[in-house]
Amino acid sequence: MLEKEIIVFEKTVLVGIVTQNQSEEKLIEYLDELEFLTYTAGGQVVKRFFQKLDRPNPKTFLGTGKMEEIQAYIKSNGVSTIIFDDELSPSQQKNISKILDCKVLDRTNLILDIFAQRAETSYARTQVELAQCQYLLPRLSGMWTHLERQKGGIGLRGPGETEIETDRRIVRDRIALLKEKIRTIDKQMAIQRSNRGAMVRVALVGYTNVGKSTMMNSISKSEVFVENKLFATLDTTVRKVVIKNLPFLLSDTVGFIRKLPTQLIESFKSTLDEVREADLLLHVVDISHPDFEDHIDSVNQILQDIKSNDKPTIMVFNKIDAYKHLVIDADDLITEKTTKHYTLEDWKATWMNNVGKNNALFISAVNKENFEEFREKVYNAVREIHITRFPYNKFLYPDYNDVVEE
Repeated sequence: MLEKEIIVFEKTVLVGIVTQNQSEEKLIEYLDELEFLTYTAGGQVVKRFFQKLDRPNPKTFLGTGKMEEIQAYIKSNGVSTIIFDDELSPSQQKNISKILDCKVLDRTNLILDIFAQRAETSYARTQVELAQCQYLLPRLSGMWTHLERQKGGIGLRGPGETEIETDRRIVRDRIALLKEKIRTIDKQMAIQRSNRGAMVRVALVGYTNVGKSTMMNSISKSEVFVENKLFATLDTTVRKVVIKNLPFLLSDTVGFIRKLPTQLIESFKSTLDEVREADLLLHVVDISHPDFEDHIDSVNQILQDIKSNDKPTIMVFNKIDAYKHLVIDADDLITEKTTKHYTLEDWKATWMNNVGKNNALFISAVNKENFEEFREKVYNAVREIHITRFPYNKFLYPDYNDVVEE
């Protein structure tokens, strides 16, 4: 299930719907992200389709007219894959495949495919395979339409077990086996965490592709894999870091994303134990992304789901070197100022002022801009936790500016 292949860019079409709960502007944002996901998986988006509906069609997700339009486009342009922005039910996926006669994926399936490509260690591969099996189980019927009728005749009469039932049993057994394997690895990882002693633990959290691994490399002087694609990091990396003379453990975790599949949250909950057990969170945000406020909300929601939203947190707004804002000309009296026109100084004066006393940092991990301020902020936060835990060690770690580095 997880064999790696040479990626050939497939011609792909994206599909979404505008509903009462999802405006056209919001859909375009989601489709932009879906296009980046498609590129990461090895697809080339050639066209986008969307339709305004009160609610998705329970049979084919879209209306009949729109399906015919997509069908005509796919045939005339040799498109091999169609990707829907929302999760399709097994029956919808089956019906759409019959009508369009091409590969039909949804957002969940696409993310699972990227995870399968990126999984390097045995643990990550096990987690991804578990999520894939859980996704596959209710969809098996659509994959076995050629075996819907059991063969009759001499020696084949009687109840027996159909091919589809056999496959379901095999997948269920596989799920049970993978869950057991994950439990075993979890125990080993829990022992590893307990063996790290009482050092202060800091976890980097944030949306996917915000620069967490780049920041990890800059602080810890290690070589964690970095790439400008979504989900470059699947495995949690833990490094011992020393700022001035203060040691602590820093972990780089898997990035979050909007509409994260429930199967992945379940199977990756154990990876997020590093976040659960952290004493301090560094919430990294890509401020150059136009939807960064939505990204913050998505991360906070997942932190709430894993009961880690009450931990001390420093907001780190990264990629200030790539931040660009729209400019209103001096003689333009019509254009209204929106958040898209905010400079970094404007942003600093908004809600970012309220994330805690001086708790918002603006840096560039690549150019190491404002990095000394970042190091000082982390040093002070870790020191405060450390001296609360070990009051008698207080004299070992003076104020940041008083430490003499050797």
